[in-house]
Amino acid sequence: MKKLSLLCILSIFFFSCENDKKKDEKKDTAQSVKEYTIAQIMDNESVRGGSFSPDKSKLLVTSNRSGIFNMYTIPAKGGEYTPITKSDSASVYSISFFPEDERILYRMDNNGDEIFHLFVKNTDGTSQELTAKKGARASFFGWSKDKKSFFYQSNERDNRFMDLYEMDAQTFTSKLIYKNENGYGLGSISDDKNYLALGKSINTNDNDLFVYNLQTKKLTKVNSSASANNAQEFSSDNTTLFYTTDATGEFGYLMKYNLADGTHEKVLEKSWDIMGSYISENGTYRVTYMNEDAKNAIEIITVATGKKLDLPDFGDQSITNLSFSRDETKMRLYVGGSNTPSNLYVYDLKTKELTQLTNTLNKEVNIDDMVTAKVVRYKSFDGTVIPAIYYLPKQASATNKVPAMVWVHGGPGGQSRQSFSALIQYLVNHGYAILAVNNRGSSGYGKTFYKMDNQNHGEGDLQDCVEGKNWLASQSEIDSEKIGIMGGSYGGYMTMAALTYTPEEFKVGVNIFGVTNWIRTLKNIPPWWESFKDALYDELGNPHTADSVRLKRISPLFHTDKVTKPLMVLQGAKDPRVLQVESDEIVAGVKKNGVPVEYLLFEDEGHGFVKKENQIKANSQILSFLDKYLKKKEDFKN
Repeated sequence: MKKLSLLCILSIFFFSCENDKKKDEKKDTAQSVKEYTIAQIMDNESVRGGSFSPDKSKLLVTSNRSGIFNMYTIPAKGGEYTPITKSDSASVYSISFFPEDERILYRMDNNGDEIFHLFVKNTDGTSQELTAKKGARASFFGWSKDKKSFFYQSNERDNRFMDLYEMDAQTFTSKLIYKNENGYGLGSISDDKNYLALGKSINTNDNDLFVYNLQTKKLTKVNSSASANNAQEFSSDNTTLFYTTDATGEFGYLMKYNLADGTHEKVLEKSWDIMGSYISENGTYRVTYMNEDAKNAIEIITVATGKKLDLPDFGDQSITNLSFSRDETKMRLYVGGSNTPSNLYVYDLKTKELTQLTNTLNKEVNIDDMVTAKVVRYKSFDGTVIPAIYYLPKQASATNKVPAMVWVHGGPGGQSRQSFSALIQYLVNHGYAILAVNNRGSSGYGKTFYKMDNQNHGEGDLQDCVEGKNWLASQSEIDSEKIGIMGGSYGGYMTMAALTYTPEEFKVGVNIFGVTNWIRTLKNIPPWWESFKDALYDELGNPHTADSVRLKRISPLFHTDKVTKPLMVLQGAKDPRVLQVESDEIVAGVKKNGVPVEYLLFEDEGHGFVKKENQIKANSQILSFLDKYLKKKEDFKN
C-alpha cells in the first residue's frame, strides 16, 4: 500500500547553459540575500482545511497563528479571522461544519500521542466529546448522503482494529456498522449504506481490495493479482466502485468495478501515480490528484462534457488542494510553492472572481529571498538513478562555497516533495545547501523503485545517500569538506546509520526522532497498526524470527562505538511510533565515545513538533549546532 509521509519537502538546482564559460560565470555570481531570524521565518502561518458554512458566507479552517493549531472562521469574501477555539496546550483540528447548521466537528489528541477523539462545538460555544473512551482512537469517515449522520472509525472495541460506526447528527447516538475482526483497512461506503470497500495489506506496496455487502455479509475480492489497490469511492447510483491500481504498470491508474457483474474498466491513466480521484457530490466535476515528480498536480474535468475546467493561473505556484461548496458554485483552493507556504483562496465558478483569504508568508520576509526547489537526478553506486530535491542558497557561488546537508525523508517509503518547509528555508537562508534524497524505496517513482529497499534498509538506501553527498561535493558552489546528513523518523534512522556504518562520509548528523533499535521498534508498534504489521514485517523483517539477526546488525544502537562525528538528537516524549528510549539510549551510547552530542527533548510533543515555540527552539538549535560543527568546523578529534 503506497503511502506518502507528509514529512519533508525539498529541492534542486540545475543550470542550463550554452557553454562552460557562461556556466562558470553564472556560478561565480552570488546574489545578496537578507538573513532572517528564526522568529521571522517561523512567523509564517500554516492553514489547513476550508469547510464552507451552509450559507457559504465563511470557511472553517485550522491555523497555527496562535502558536499551536486552533480553529477559526474566515469570511468567504475576505476579512479577519474569528477564533473558534483558544487552546494554549493541545492542538485543535477542524473537520467541518455540520451540513445543515453551524455546529463544528473537530478532533484533538493529547499533545502528539495520536489518540484522537472527536468533538462537537455547538453554536452556543459549548463543546462536547463524542468519542470519550480512554485510550481509544477515532477518526472521521464522512457524512451520510442525507447529512443526518456521519461515519467514523474507532478501535474502542479492540485496540488493534478500526471498526466503522454511524453517529446521529442530532442525538449523537452511535451504532456499529462493521465489526472489523480480521484487520481490514476501511476504504469507502456507498451512499445507500449497503457496500463497504475494504483493503488487506500484503506488503507495504500491495494490498487486496474487497467489497463487503453489509446486508448479505458477502465479501467479494476485486483484484486478481498482487498490486497496490486502493478504493476511491462508490458511484452515486451505488453500482460501481472506483479504485486505483498499479496491476499492469509501474504507476497507479484509475479503474472502475461493476458490482453486479464483476467487470473492470480503465477510467484514467497518467504518466505518474494517480493519488486520488473523486466526483463532486452533485456529479458535476471529477477531481484527480497526481504526484508528478514530487509535486502535486490537479486535474478537474467537467463530467458532462469531458473538458478540463479552466482555473486561474498562479504563475510559478500551483494548486495543491481544493474542494467545492455543497451547491458547487464555489471552490476553495490552496495555492503554494516550495518558496512560500500555501494560501487559501475562494473561486466563484460562475463569476470567475478569485478571492485570497490568507497571507501565510510573514510580511517581514521577502519571497525573493526564499529559494525555489528544483529536481535533480544522479546515479547511485549500482547505476540506479536517484531523484532528489535541491535548494542552493542564493549567496552561493564557485567563489563563495557553502556547506551542505543531505536530507532524508521519513517512512520507509516516504518522499521528499516540492513544497514549503520553514526549517529547510531557514537553513538555506543561512547559507546551507540542502539535497533531499529520494533514495530507493521512496514513493512516487514506480513500484519497482519503491520495492528496491525491502529488507535492504541501511544498506542500498544508505549508499544512495552517500552518493548524494558525492553529487553535492562535485558541485562548484559546495564546500566538499563540509557536508552533513539529517532527517526525521526513518530519515533519523538513516542519519544514525550513516554516522555508524559510513563514519567518514559525513561531518555531522542531526537525528530527529529516528529509530535506532529496529528490534524494539518493531515489537512495540502502536496497537492500531496491527492490520499493517505483517506488511511492515515483510518489508523490514520480523523481530520474532531469525530476521532479528539482520535487524540487530542494521540497528545503530548496537554499534555506537563506530560513531565519531558530532551528533544532535531531537525527540518528543509522547511519540507513540519512535519511543523516547530510542533517543535516550543512542545519546548515552555515543557520548561514551567522547563525541559531541546535543540532545533536545520536548515533553509536550509527539512524532513531529507542532507547537511553534518548540519549532523555533528546535530549528534555532539545529542551526547553532551546524554553525558550530560544520560551517565553522570547530576542531574535534577522536
